[in-house]
Amino acid sequence: MPVLNSLDEFKATATEWRRHLHQYPELDFDVQNTAAFVEAKLLEFGVDEIETGIAKTGVVAIIKGRLGDGPIIGLRADMDALPIKETTGKEYSSKIAGKMHACGHDGHTVMLLGAAKHLAETRNYKGSVALIFQPAEEGAGGGHAMVEDGFMDRFNISEVYGMHNMPGIEVGSFGICEGPIMAALDEFDVIVTGKGGHAGLPHLAVDPIIISAQILLAIQTLVSRGTDPLQSLVITATKIHAGDAYNIIPMKVEIAGTVRTLIPALRDFAEKRIYEVAASIAAGYGASVEFKYRRHDPVTFNSSGGTQRALRAARSVVGAKRVDPSFRPLMASEDFAFMLEARPGAFIFLGNGPTAALHHPAYDFNDEALPYGISYWVTLVETTLTA
Repeated sequence: MPVLNSLDEFKATATEWRRHLHQYPELDFDVQNTAAFVEAKLLEFGVDEIETGIAKTGVVAIIKGRLGDGPIIGLRADMDALPIKETTGKEYSSKIAGKMHACGHDGHTVMLLGAAKHLAETRNYKGSVALIFQPAEEGAGGGHAMVEDGFMDRFNISEVYGMHNMPGIEVGSFGICEGPIMAALDEFDVIVTGKGGHAGLPHLAVDPIIISAQILLAIQTLVSRGTDPLQSLVITATKIHAGDAYNIIPMKVEIAGTVRTLIPALRDFAEKRIYEVAASIAAGYGASVEFKYRRHDPVTFNSSGGTQRALRAARSVVGAKRVDPSFRPLMASEDFAFMLEARPGAFIFLGNGPTAALHHPAYDFNDEALPYGISYWVTLVETTLTA
């Protein structure tokens, strides 16, 4: 089933909705207006059941099929924006200073709303579909919070699916792979404590800056020499804070960074070895370290069955030549991973064309992608729940 004619005709309305949401971005869990917009549309469509306030501002709606009993599958869209000043210059640019939809969640929300409208009108499937509108995807843990709120069990969801736009992929094309498709996200802090002193008398101090430089170089060997080169591990130091004067050796240096991996066992490896390397180097210079390691998003893992169902739907919409079944996994993270830990399913990428990159102040969701995303959702439901 290619892009549905009715959905192609719906594009103008979907574009209007998307650009409205783009002008009023909201952050983290504070997406009250966006959630209210979603709720109003869902009630207008005549969904069978709706629950709001999940993990503060999440929304889940149920639409029952007309072809008899069957399972319930979940479709998820994220609603939050980013704390970025927009530079697109569009007439529908953000009206909220310092906030913008720089990752396309406005488009994701509208594509799922478009699918909801069509599914509520047609209901050509068995069982039910759960429409999941999630807050706080951008680092605030909304996916985890919704799962912890128990909505999967309350609505008896058996499988769950997600979709994200991707600049650089042609509009009307999809990319997916079985297994890991996005990396786990962890964060670390290393606080090196030495002995402060006069910059002109370094022999009387224990310089934590020199020690930190050795630590920064050494932890890179954990990737290049400590792990299989065919396995994916990224250790990146992103912050370093030390001192505030030209003539003083500080007592402490704070290093912070991120760890990304596609293999859960490497999270254990990174946590253990970053500390061991930092502590041993510091001890060799007569200093000490304080170490903190926080695990955030797990690996986004596509199940075999979920991947096949997603591939079947995408190919049905755009043809096999425009669907990449061997999409290269990304070392960025996605908190939809928590939902895929709770239930099997799949996460797929939809082309956004030659636009600015995600999280860039000049990024804008490509409205030409709307009919493809809506058609994918509808096709996924109708093929999965009638097979």
